[in-house]
Amino acid sequence: MTSAIVYKGELRTEAEHLHSHSKIETDAPLDNQGKAERFSPSDLVATALGSCMLTIMGIKARDMQVNLEGVKINIQKHMKSEPRRIGAVDVTFHFPSHLQLDEKQKTILQNAALTCPVAKSIHPDIEQNVVFNW
Repeated sequence: MTSAIVYKGELRTEAEHLHSHSKIETDAPLDNQGKAERFSPSDLVATALGSCMLTIMGIKARDMQVNLEGVKINIQKHMKSEPRRIGAVDVTFHFPSHLQLDEKQKTILQNAALTCPVAKSIHPDIEQNVVFNW
C-alpha cells in the first residue's frame, strides 16, 4: 500500500504515507461546504502536477549537472461545475536569474516537466497551462 486515509470528521481527512509515516490533512474548500484550513483533495491534484514536473526536471537537471535549487512554481487550479471537477491547472515556473542555460538545456528541461508521470496521468479534459519564465 502507498497510504492510509482516515476520515477525521467535519470534512477533514488525514492521509499517512506508509513508507515514511509523514502525514497530510485535507479539508473541503469554502465553496464546497468546507473550512479551507488545509489543502483540498483537488488542490493536492493540482499541486502534485507541479511537484512532479519539478521533480522530473530535477532528475534531468542533475544528469546535466545543472543546479535547479531555488526554482519556484505557482499553481492555480480552476474548477468547473456539473459535474464539479478540475477544469484547468495553470503551472507557472519562475527560474532564478543566476541560472544561465542555453536553449538546448531549456528545451530538455521543459520536455522533462511536460512528460512527468502526473502530467501524463491527468485526464486530457483537464487543461494544463504551463509557462516557463526563464
